[in-house]
Order: sequence, then structure tokens, then C-alpha cells
Amino acid sequence: MIELLTAAQMRILEHAAIESGAVTGCELMERAGHGVVAAVFSQWPDLAQASQKAVVLCGPGNNGGDGFVVARLLRDWGWRVEVLFDGDPVRLSRDARANYDRWVVTSGSVLTDSLPAAALNADLCVDALFGVGLSRPLQGKALEWVRACGNALAARTVAVDLPSGLCGDSGRVLGATAVRAALTVSFHAAKRGSYLGRGPEHCGKVVVADIGLSAAPGTGDVRLLQGNQAAGLGKDERAHKYSNGHALILTGGAGKTGAARLAARGALRIGAGVVTLGVPPLAQSEVASQITALMLAPVEDGMALAEVLRDGRITALCLGPGLGLERARDLVPVALGAGRAVVLDADALTAFADGPEQLFAKLHSGCILTPHGGEFERIFPDIARTLTAPSKEGPAYSKVDATRAAARRAGCVVLFKGPDTVIADPQGRCGISSAHYERAAPWLATAGSGDVLAGFIAGLLARGIEPLRAGQLAAGLHVECARHFGPGLIAEDLPEELPKVLRMLDL
Repeated sequence: MIELLTAAQMRILEHAAIESGAVTGCELMERAGHGVVAAVFSQWPDLAQASQKAVVLCGPGNNGGDGFVVARLLRDWGWRVEVLFDGDPVRLSRDARANYDRWVVTSGSVLTDSLPAAALNADLCVDALFGVGLSRPLQGKALEWVRACGNALAARTVAVDLPSGLCGDSGRVLGATAVRAALTVSFHAAKRGSYLGRGPEHCGKVVVADIGLSAAPGTGDVRLLQGNQAAGLGKDERAHKYSNGHALILTGGAGKTGAARLAARGALRIGAGVVTLGVPPLAQSEVASQITALMLAPVEDGMALAEVLRDGRITALCLGPGLGLERARDLVPVALGAGRAVVLDADALTAFADGPEQLFAKLHSGCILTPHGGEFERIFPDIARTLTAPSKEGPAYSKVDATRAAARRAGCVVLFKGPDTVIADPQGRCGISSAHYERAAPWLATAGSGDVLAGFIAGLLARGIEPLRAGQLAAGLHVECARHFGPGLIAEDLPEELPKVLRMLDL
């Protein structure tokens, strides 16, 4: 797993390095500039082959100082470079001023007015206006330049540390617009905003440049989850089926059992030794005709569920996929009262939209809630309103903040689904499973994929894996299955792809 940093955490690292005497601010800017140029030439090798033209947008902070270094390095490479500066040289930090002066002394040209027409024909636009530390919307000349360059150069725009106008902590656009870069070069570590919200659509591709800071493990408190973090999912050769857990998946009524069957298949494929579908009597023939390795138990109502749960070998339950609201209101309290690990998804959440506090009062630490955006809004309406309110200043409220708040309130793990799935527990431990950049999996936007994810989680819980890790593993493997299968994916393919993915990971 990779640590993702906030703007404040990055500043702490830089200041600590400078205060210790390990490096100077000017040296960090020089390394950052070299990192940007190296990333540009790696991304677009043709730009390194001959003299080109660049426009470099420099802001009033240290991000602008990085930009002056980039401008000088490109000029030394033989490029024609136009530098536009939105700020007052007198108010620059000492390090940024040193690089400003070095540029002016050697080239003599800094533009501070409207973007010249010639700049719109540049081969590269470098956004070094504000980067990760921006706390307000773009305005004035910076806004004008971003709009002009964005319209003309979107395919060859590189952002220094983070696209200007984007909140580095939340991935939310502050105000009207933000730079849309094709390449973002982040320093030392990627920032949260590159993987949350609208961050991926504005960052383009993220490259992390090493600027020589100490690794300082533990600085970041949010992890970027990867699909190869599934160590330990192999089975003990001495095990029998019940030692790998028994998951009970509750279905809806006749004609509404497909979602639960998808979840059950996912639970079985991820390694639960036994998976049983709890089915209303009128739907038993429907389900029985569709399953083989799965078991079936009649569960008409809460009393019947309580009877089934007398079997102590049942180690985890999943309720929600296709369950129906009335059935959910009847069965969820019984499931939670049994003290087993429980996944609540879909209808099991929506059924309590009118009184979510009634649900929270019954939850325990062995539970995991898996809402998508609409379900999250139904059971955490005030948190959702804060998350979706317009962002006028940074650091803006993020999906990480919202998921952590929800987990604290619920007293259990919350997995907030989306391309930027966030998983958090009540203690604040948190990870992001991102389906962006090289892990993009747009095929997951298909009916039933969330039901399979709920089943993956239930299977892992049944095997005794604690909820936070179960959610993290399931989310990562869910993405890997979609990526491995590729275009044409439907939900039924996900469980069947899992053995191939696990084999690829040598599990």
C-alpha cells in the first residue's frame, strides 16, 4: 500500500528536511524542476528531440518557484520559453525569489499581462501557478490564463505537483474551474486529491518524482490500496470446509433472487468454505434450479432466520442485494442481534432511511456497511450534504472525511463505493481503492457488480478476516477482476475471473 499525503503533511516533511539541514529550499526546487522535465520527456519523447516552445505559468508561491526552475531547464535544453508570472516578486519566499531572479537575470523576460497569442501555439504548457497548497478558487489573471491555455493545449499540459484550482486533499474543484492536465508530476508522494473526486479527470496521468526527502513512514494516514495486497488468502492444506467459514446470504422473494445469488457466488469464489442462500419458501424452486455448489435454507421471516442462526458454524451474513425493504426491516435486526460478522448493502441500508439511528443502535464492530452515493445520502444525509456542498475554499471536505465521519457514527467499518472507493473504520484507519489511471476499470459500471463486491466481503468475513481488511481486500480484488476480464464484463464474470486473478497473484 502507498501513503497518500495531504498538503499539510507534505509541508511538514519539507520543513523538517530543511530545518534539519539535510537540504535547502532551493535544492528542493531544483530537484522538483528536474523531476518535471524528466517526466515530460518520458511522457512525450518527441519533445526532447528538438527545440520546442513552452509557456510556463508561475504563481506567487513555491509552486511558482518550481516553475521558474522548469523554465530555465527547458531554455537550457534549447527551447523557446515564455514565462507568465501572477504575483509580486517582492512577496515571494526567499527560495522562490532566488529562482525568479535567476530566470530574470539570464533571460530578462517575465510577462504579467494577458496571455500573448504566440503562447497559444506552444508545444507545452507548464502549470506552476498554485499546485497542492491552493486554498481558494482561481481568479484574475490566473483564471484567464488557465482558461486560455486549457482550451488550446489540453493534450500537452503538465501540472507541477497538482493541477491549479484542484484541492489537493479532496480532489474537488475550488470555484469555477481547474487546470486539466495530461500529466501531473507530484513530489515525494502522491496527494490524496489525485485519487479522489474529480482529481483523476484533471490530473491526466500521475508521476511521482523523488526529490530526496526522507521516506518518513507513517506520515500519511490514508493508504492507496493495490490489487496485489491479497497475501494470506490461500487455504491451509489441512483445512476442511467449515474451517474456511460459512457465509449466509439472504435473498429477496420470487423473481428477486439474482442479486443475492451473485453475492453468494462471490463469497464462494473468494474462499468461504460453505455458502448458504437464505430463501423465502415461494422462491426456493427458483433458486434451487440456478445453483449447484451453493446450499439453500428456507428463511421466511425473522423467526426463521433466528432458527437458522442457531447453527454456530455460520460465521458471516450478507443482507441487502435484492432483499426488498420490508424483508430487510424484518431480517436485519435479527442478523445484527446474532453477533456474527455482517455485511449490509443496498436494501438493508435503504430500509432504514427514515430512521438511520435505529440501525446504528444495533450495529457492532463486526459489521461493514457498503453504500454507494445514493445509499450513503439516505443514511448519512447531513454528512452527504457537507460532501456535496460547493467548494469555495481548501482544504475542502473530502470523501475520506465523509467516510471516516460515517464510520465513527455507525461504530463499524464503512465502505463508500465509487471509482474512488474509500474504506474507513471508527478509529480513522482508512484506505482508498482507486479504479483510475493504470487501474481504470470502467466496465464495473454494470448491474450487479456491487452485489458481487458484497459477496466478496462476506466470504472474507466468513473466513475470519477483520472487517477493515476484508473491505480493503475485496475492493482491490473487485477492480483487478474487472481489469483482467476487460471490455464486455458483466457481473456474472467477476466471481469466475477471481481464480485467475488470485493465481496471477500467486495465492
